[in-house]
Amino acid sequence: MQGKNIDSREAVALYIHIPFCKKKCFYCDFLSYSGKEKLMINYTKALAKDIESIGDRKIKTIFIGGGTPTYLSLQSWNNIYEALKKINVEDNLEFTVEGNPGTFTEEKFKVLRKMGVNRLSIGLQAWQDSILKCIGRIHTLEDFLKTYEMAREFGFSNINIDLMFGLPDQTIKNWKESLQNVVELNPEHISCYSLIVEKGTPFYDAHVSGSLNLPGEEEERQMYYFALDFLPKMGYEQYEISNFSKKNRRCEHNLIYWNLEEYIGCGAGAHSYVDGYRYRNTKNIEEYILQENLNQFLKLDKHENSLCDNMEEFVFMGLRKIDGISTEDFYRRFNRDIYSIYGNVIEKYINMGILIKEGHMLYLSKRGIEVSNSVMCDFILT
Repeated sequence: MQGKNIDSREAVALYIHIPFCKKKCFYCDFLSYSGKEKLMINYTKALAKDIESIGDRKIKTIFIGGGTPTYLSLQSWNNIYEALKKINVEDNLEFTVEGNPGTFTEEKFKVLRKMGVNRLSIGLQAWQDSILKCIGRIHTLEDFLKTYEMAREFGFSNINIDLMFGLPDQTIKNWKESLQNVVELNPEHISCYSLIVEKGTPFYDAHVSGSLNLPGEEEERQMYYFALDFLPKMGYEQYEISNFSKKNRRCEHNLIYWNLEEYIGCGAGAHSYVDGYRYRNTKNIEEYILQENLNQFLKLDKHENSLCDNMEEFVFMGLRKIDGISTEDFYRRFNRDIYSIYGNVIEKYINMGILIKEGHMLYLSKRGIEVSNSVMCDFILT
């Protein structure tokens, strides 16, 4: 990757989507496919062209997500590496790759190191094999522990571990065990996501039929509260609704989304927000490969964000952060006083104890975080 600086526009983040999985988890509604391994080589050749089309635009973070990026073949990784060598990146680039236990190998770790990857995000989800099986994961706890140990042996010093709560048959005791054991491993970052039962997933069908044994609302809330109490005591600062990190180990890439900064998405289904425009790529892998053969990646649903769009998104995304949003930053960006736009809504939620105002910062209270989805709806400008 080159250190040149020809394009004078502001640096952006780069997201690269890998839509392949060995097997789809029962809860997953992300764009990913199992059984399409034969397309990996041609897909990553197309992806390489997509990445190269960025030109000289400076990149400040890279995040390769999926799907399961570490399920890619070595030749596929090499296709991506050759393209990344041609782009223009900032010094001290944060470069994250997501992966699942059972898909990492020594050879892949070597390739990732050679590519300059310096942050891993490993999907564990639960400490108990019975729960892993119940949610459709391809790995066991032992697989995860081997992967984590291997990552450390290969010199990865910035690792996130993904965990989920509110899972079928999961108890508070299970959740505490997961968190306590993960903390003992001493990762730099921990993500704690609440299960959302999405349409089009096996879990949704099971939920509709009444066969999905989920924890009650109060039990799920207690799981979240335990994380909020336990992780800071163990040295993990909560900086976003679902994310906790050691000092100076926040995920810089995700902060770009939450701060409403610009990013370019490459790969099937990837979204971009750049130069004031939002657009997406086709979700269809075969169509994406065909577009590369025709030398034209179509920018679907392309539209220029209006002032209202940007103000809404600034609030939606910013309130996910524990620090919240700055009223001064709002004015700098939009030349509007936030209270002239949202005064009534802000006052209502401050009075309810949902929003807290501290100087020029507005942020959600503990209760506000719990009901954040309904709060966000009130910031839609109609």
